[in-house]
Amino acid sequence: MESGLGDKEEFAALVMRLRSEGVSNASLFNAIEQVPRGLFVPPTYAREAWSRHSIPIECGAFAEGVDLAAKVVHLLNLHPDHRVLEIGTGSGYTASLMGKLCQRVLTVDRYRTLVENAHGRFGKIGGGNIFSRQADGMNGLPGEGTFDRILVTAAFTTMPRIFAEQVVPGGEMLAPMNLEDGRCMMIRFTKVGVRFERTELFEVPYLPLEPHMANAL
Repeated sequence: MESGLGDKEEFAALVMRLRSEGVSNASLFNAIEQVPRGLFVPPTYAREAWSRHSIPIECGAFAEGVDLAAKVVHLLNLHPDHRVLEIGTGSGYTASLMGKLCQRVLTVDRYRTLVENAHGRFGKIGGGNIFSRQADGMNGLPGEGTFDRILVTAAFTTMPRIFAEQVVPGGEMLAPMNLEDGRCMMIRFTKVGVRFERTELFEVPYLPLEPHMANAL
């Protein structure tokens, strides 16, 4: 799917912003160029597709700004042979970027509508290695083996220790946490032995993680 002149200009501006923050990942930039951003935002927000700000989507959810999506994928340091679990499919944009960089992405969301819409978008970008499923991701996805990376796009209130069982030794998980001081902070959890070591990264605008699958949507 080819991008118009406007998209090319927006893409170039995004690359400049990311480079100014120390992100110079050529593989990531190539992935962003291959995934049409406009496909993942509602038509009424088309002019804001490349915005840094979050964009409302179905089911009361939102698509994170393109800068944040790119920055998070960069921090995952994905390799071509990696298996990734994403908790919180949303629009499917982040999963689409990851799918261009690794072997397999399994993305889950509590909303059937979001999962189905994202699945349709994956087909349009040739994302045959991205698999979407409606599931309660509060405790990860037991029974699917271990993953090299786990990305969570909704905030925990306590450290998600149970996820350590689903990450390979030396693997990593990126997840937001609501801290006692009111900030929502993106945290890198690195598996060392049978536990996680925690590193605080930067503030993020994610909503709290909700349990159980949605029945109506």
